[in-house]
Amino acid sequence: MFLKNCWYVAAWDHELIDGKLLPRTLLDERVLLYKGDSGRIVALKDRCCHRGAPLSLGRREGDCVRCMYHGLKFDPTGKCIQIPGQDNIPAKLGVRSYPVVERDHLVWIWMGEPELADPDDIIDFPYLRDPQWKGIPGYLHYDANYLLIVDNLSDFAHLAFVHTKTLGGSEEYAYVTKPLNMERLERGFRVERWHMNAPPPPFHRKVIPVAERTQHVDRRNIGHMHIPGTFFLDTLFSPAGTGAEKGNLSGARQYRNCQFMTPETERTTHHFWIYLNDYEGDDANISRSLHASLIEGFLEDKHIIEAQQRAMDEDPEFKLLAVIADAPLAHFRRVLDGLIAKEQADQALRLTRTIPIATPQSASTS
Repeated sequence: MFLKNCWYVAAWDHELIDGKLLPRTLLDERVLLYKGDSGRIVALKDRCCHRGAPLSLGRREGDCVRCMYHGLKFDPTGKCIQIPGQDNIPAKLGVRSYPVVERDHLVWIWMGEPELADPDDIIDFPYLRDPQWKGIPGYLHYDANYLLIVDNLSDFAHLAFVHTKTLGGSEEYAYVTKPLNMERLERGFRVERWHMNAPPPPFHRKVIPVAERTQHVDRRNIGHMHIPGTFFLDTLFSPAGTGAEKGNLSGARQYRNCQFMTPETERTTHHFWIYLNDYEGDDANISRSLHASLIEGFLEDKHIIEAQQRAMDEDPEFKLLAVIADAPLAHFRRVLDGLIAKEQADQALRLTRTIPIATPQSASTS
C-alpha cells in the first residue's frame, strides 16, 4: 500500500513548540511526536507497551515521555526506563522509535527499516532556508488517498477549470499551452509549461502594483514531482514579450510552491505546503495574501478530489483511463509501484531467511 523505506514529512516544526505532544497517524501507524528539553525531536509509537494507552495522553519529562495510565516512562529510543513500584525492568519492555530529522522547518520521519534511514536521502529545497524567499507554512487534511493529490498536481491543465477564478486565471490555459519539456526522472518527473501574453491570474494580480494589474504577462510553470509525494513548482511572471523564455528575467516576479503529501491512511492524507516569493521585502502582507489565495485554491482541489475518492469508493471496479496529459503521472505511478513491489519482495525474502524451517527429523524430536 505504501512505500516505507523513504522519508515523509511528519510535521512543521512550529507544531511541536511549547512542549506539545503531537499525535499523528502516518502510513496507518499511530505516532507520537514531540521536542524534548534538549531540542531533540522524538517520534515513538503512540501506544504504551503495557496496556496500550496512547502515549500522547501522557506527560513529557525532559526528552522522555511518561504514560499517564500506570506511569511507565520511556526514553527517546523507546526503551522503558522506569516502572513505578518495580525495580526490575524487563528488556523487552519498550515501544518502537522512528528516525526523525528536523530540517528547514520540516520534521521528516522514516517509517521503514531504521537501519536504512539515511538523512542524505532527504530531498533538498534550498529556497526554504533562503531569507530572500518568504512565505507562511500551511496544512490541510484530505479525506482522499494521497496519490489522487499527486495526480492533481501532475496535470497543470486542471488550473484552467478547477481554479479559473483563483490560481489559474482562465480556461484558455488548458487549450493554448502544452508541456515544453517532460523529463522522466529515476524517482519522479519534471514538466515545463509556458503561457504567453495572457492576463495575470487573480492570485498574482492581488499582490502586484495597481498599474501592472491589467498588463499581460508571460507565465512559466516548472513542476517537479518526487517519490513518495513531494512537489515543487517554480512559477515566473514576466511582462509579456520581454523575452523571459530566452532568459531575460528583467521585471520578472517568481514564486516557489512546496507541497508534501504524507499518507495518513489508505483514504486520508496530510498535506503540508508553503508558497514562497522572492520580492516582498518587508511587506509581509504579500505572503499573507498569497497564503490566503493558496488556501482558497487548495479548497477547490480538496472539494473535487474528495468527491473523486467517494465516487471511486462506490465503484471499486472502476478503471482510470489516460489522456496524453497524463504521461507524467503515469510514469510516476509506474516507478512508485515498482519500488513498492521490490520493497515488499525484499522484506518477504528477509523473513524467509530468519524464520527457521522445521525438517522431518527436527519435527519428530520436538
